[in-house]
Amino acid sequence: MSIQQGKILIVDDDVDVLRAARLLLKRHFAQVDFEKNPQKIPYLVSNFEYDVILLDMNFTRDLSSGKEGFEWLDKILDINPKATVVLFTAYGDVEMAVRAIKAGAADFVLKPWENDKLLAAMQTAVATNQAKQEKKAGGATLHTGNVLIGDSPAMQEVLETVGRVAGTDANILILGENGTGKDLLARHIHTLSMRKEKPIVPVDLGAISETLFESELFGHVKGAFTDARDDRAGRFEEAAGGTIFLDEIGNISVPFQAKLLTVLQNRLVTRVGSNKQIPIDVRLISATNKNIQQLAASGQFRQDLLYRINTIEVHLPPLRERREDIVPLAEYFLGMYRKKYNRPVAFLHETLITQLENYEWPGNIRELQHAIERAVILCQGKTLMPKDVFVKSAASSEKLDTGFNLEDMERNMIAQALKQCNGNITDAARELGLSRAALYRRMEKYNL
Repeated sequence: MSIQQGKILIVDDDVDVLRAARLLLKRHFAQVDFEKNPQKIPYLVSNFEYDVILLDMNFTRDLSSGKEGFEWLDKILDINPKATVVLFTAYGDVEMAVRAIKAGAADFVLKPWENDKLLAAMQTAVATNQAKQEKKAGGATLHTGNVLIGDSPAMQEVLETVGRVAGTDANILILGENGTGKDLLARHIHTLSMRKEKPIVPVDLGAISETLFESELFGHVKGAFTDARDDRAGRFEEAAGGTIFLDEIGNISVPFQAKLLTVLQNRLVTRVGSNKQIPIDVRLISATNKNIQQLAASGQFRQDLLYRINTIEVHLPPLRERREDIVPLAEYFLGMYRKKYNRPVAFLHETLITQLENYEWPGNIRELQHAIERAVILCQGKTLMPKDVFVKSAASSEKLDTGFNLEDMERNMIAQALKQCNGNITDAARELGLSRAALYRRMEKYNL
């Protein structure tokens, strides 16, 4: 029996299912990992490359609707739009299968599965994913390391500061508006550090409920609470020897600020339900889009915790304060998406350049990136014209420079993309340069 080169991740909260699936698949694939806690999916997808993710559609919160499976599918594809995901469930039907495929899944398997069918589905998914990777081999690797692009004085100051402190273990607090690239800067700091061979573990503190805060960050032992069926390490332990990135740190409540402060001061974590203290060795990077000094002054954020996390404070400027970087960034995205979508477009028209430089960019780099991606997809010529890039002119905050209302234009673009993609949400979101979650919100807004 030959072993197929392929890396598979199985996510299911049923231990028996995990064991049975792994027992079958590990005889046929080089690496089969499994995880029973879906909350660890963002960490696993961000730090490891899998050919296929085999994802359960129903967890303990909801046993039959498949809602959680679709939510985790969305999150996986937001982190890695190219991920290959196969869904399985004991409550599947044809309608759910169609929804899963339209939502971006590669395949759909019912439980209890037939071994031959599950194996065939996984072999096909792995082969398809590897064929895509081979096709891209030799071409330019596409990534959005855009936060490092910039000759403006503001960005040069940021990069100079980062260059001086990245090699130390100093705690760093990154401040900046949404879309300025705080997560990318954190990863860049990690790659420049002495800990680069170890993982960087991102934690979105704004997305963790208070009931799970301690368990997620510090771990728990078996029996600590109703669903604690096994011992589990927290994010601090997962980041051992590497970096932990606490995003949206300004969102946590004062009681949990105290718990976090204790861990940072003592460099020890205690899992929920245990009295044993576990030493931690991590480098801390935090980020927030809030005015954390103001929060501290008003008592909403502990001053002593602020002192602890901001040994070095880095301010990422909004795009409107680094206008010298707008055109280089636009040209970078133009080249990137020109290759990605195999389009002939290669130049920015002079009038468009002026408009890009005069626009305020409230969504910052992320908005610019999406605007250029949409324009590259829709442009038929070799030069991007003002009509191709849907941004407001400096003279009007209500109308586009094309003369159309912004919301009407956006609605029409979404409807057109959905039609061209035959209702496939993932493909339409990719064509529009949006995340799946953002596209869903706009579809709901426009009743599409």
